[in-house]
Amino acid sequence: MATEQGLTKDTILSSVAGYREQSEAGASRDALEKMFERDKENLRGLGVPIETIGDYADPDDLREARYRVPTAEYELPDDIEFTPAEVALLNLAGGVWGSESLSADARSGLRKIRALGIEVDEPIIGYAPRISLRDASFPPLQRAIELSRVVEFPYLRPGEQTARVRRIRPLALVEYEARWHVFGIDLGVEAERTFLLSRIIGDVVVTKESFDPALRADAGERGLAGLRELASRQSALLAVHPGTEAALRLRRRASTEGQEIRVPYVDVHVFADEIASYGPEVRVVEPAELRDEVIRRLEAALALHGGLS
Repeated sequence: MATEQGLTKDTILSSVAGYREQSEAGASRDALEKMFERDKENLRGLGVPIETIGDYADPDDLREARYRVPTAEYELPDDIEFTPAEVALLNLAGGVWGSESLSADARSGLRKIRALGIEVDEPIIGYAPRISLRDASFPPLQRAIELSRVVEFPYLRPGEQTARVRRIRPLALVEYEARWHVFGIDLGVEAERTFLLSRIIGDVVVTKESFDPALRADAGERGLAGLRELASRQSALLAVHPGTEAALRLRRRASTEGQEIRVPYVDVHVFADEIASYGPEVRVVEPAELRDEVIRRLEAALALHGGLS
C-alpha cells in the first residue's frame, strides 16, 4: 500500500519483514515463493485486493510483474461517512454470517468499514443474530457462483433409490422456508432449475468450465419468484394445537380458515418431514398425499422405537 507503482516479487521477498528474515535464515527461493503465493491467497480471502501488473508490452509475461494493493479498492470514498451507530449495525450485519459463508464482496465491504477506525455504538453489539449453515454444499456452490464456474453434484430426488449427477451453471443461492436452494441452469435440459441443498448427498465439484457472469443478474429474484409461484399452487389445511411449537412456527406463514390454518409449501416430502417432527401437535386435514407421507414417517418412527424396546 506504500506505493502506487507496485513492487516486484524480488523486492517484496528481499525487503518485506517476514520474507527477509526467512531469506537470511537460509530459506530456499522455492520456499519463499510458495510462502508468497499462500500469503496472497490469504489476503484475498480476507477481502484485501492484490493487483498484478505485468509488462505493458507483454501483459502475460509475469517475470517482472509488480504487485500492489490499489487504494481505491481498499478504502471507501472520502464522501462516504458513517456514524458510530451505523458502523455498529454494519458490523453486526456482517457478523450474522460465518466467515466461511460470507461472500468475497461482503468480506471486502466489511473490511473497508472496519478500516475506518470509527468507534462503534457499544449497546448495539449486545444483539448478535447468527445464520448457521448445515449444508456442506453451500461454500463450494458459493465459490462457484463467484467464479462463474460450472458445478457437478449427486442429487437424490424423493422416491428414487440412487442419486443422479447434475451438472449446472449455478447462478444464485436462495433461502426459502428456512431451507437453502441453488438456482441455476441445468445443462442436462438447458433450462433453469432449483435444487434443494439438503438433497445434494455428495461432494460438489467445481469444474474449470466457466460461464458468462451476466447470467447471474437478477438470478436470486428469479429463483425466489419460482419457489413462491410453486408454493402458491399447493397448500395444506392443518389442525394445530394452540400454544405449541407447531403453532408458533407454522402460523407465521399461514392464513386462518376457521379453527384450522392453511400453509403453502414447495415440496411435499420436505414439508412432510417438518410436519412429522411436530408429532401430535399437528394433524393434516388435506391434501391426502401430504397426510399419507406424514403417516408413513410416523409409522417408521414407531417401528424404529418398537424395535429398540
